Amino acid sequence: MTPWVRRIIFANVAVFLAQMFAERARDPQSLDAIMQLLVLVPRNIPYRPWTLVTYAFLHAGFSHIFFNMLSLYIFGPRLEAHLSGGRFVGLYLTSGIAGGLLSWVFTPNAQIVGASGAILGVMFGYARYWPRDQIFLWVVPMQVRVAVVVMTVLDLFGGFGSGGANVAHFAHLGGFAGAFLYRRALDFRPRQRKFEAKLRAPRVSRDDLDRWSKIQRDQLHEVNREEFDRIMQKIETEGIGSVTPRERSFLDNFSERASSPSA
Repeated sequence: MTPWVRRIIFANVAVFLAQMFAERARDPQSLDAIMQLLVLVPRNIPYRPWTLVTYAFLHAGFSHIFFNMLSLYIFGPRLEAHLSGGRFVGLYLTSGIAGGLLSWVFTPNAQIVGASGAILGVMFGYARYWPRDQIFLWVVPMQVRVAVVVMTVLDLFGGFGSGGANVAHFAHLGGFAGAFLYRRALDFRPRQRKFEAKLRAPRVSRDDLDRWSKIQRDQLHEVNREEFDRIMQKIETEGIGSVTPRERSFLDNFSERASSPSA
């Protein structure tokens, strides 16, 4: 596990154990008073803005926290390693907060707990970089990008339809929306910087692509293999013009190794 995934899981488990201890302390009035301070009731956000964060560390039961933390364990480490710890935490918190804000608009009187919005934001971020990875959603194998679409449709139906009254559908949708906006903010660059980067970047040709496609993927280290797959997937979806100077240098390094004669 990466550092921030470990810390977030530890914090959630610690809070859940504290909830269980408080429930067994037979002091329901004190427990209720504490929960009212931490649970997200969207209409109270102006008076208790901290609940936009604290609600994501509370869970309604063992299965609730188990599946949330399992999802974070599956999708979080690779995304944190790719983004950096600070950006990963930013995406996680932004997704959770966006889930609370969207709930404020559509379900202002609900009482919401759980990290699902933040976790789904992490899942969206994962799908942004590795959309074709296979996962099992309700024992059905599918690509991550397909799973995101399916869950979005189900939450739209549940939120605006009649299904899942006990599920915070708009918190889930807000998690996806928050992750989308956060990624757009990270990707944003002033036009001048983009223009200067294009001037500095060497032109990528079809010959370069042919040379890179001959790199022997199976002989790369696992970390380099993942980066190779990511760049080639990016070329497939965004075109060869999307390759950055750093990515070109990475591919050139291994294509030169593959073409050099052995001693």
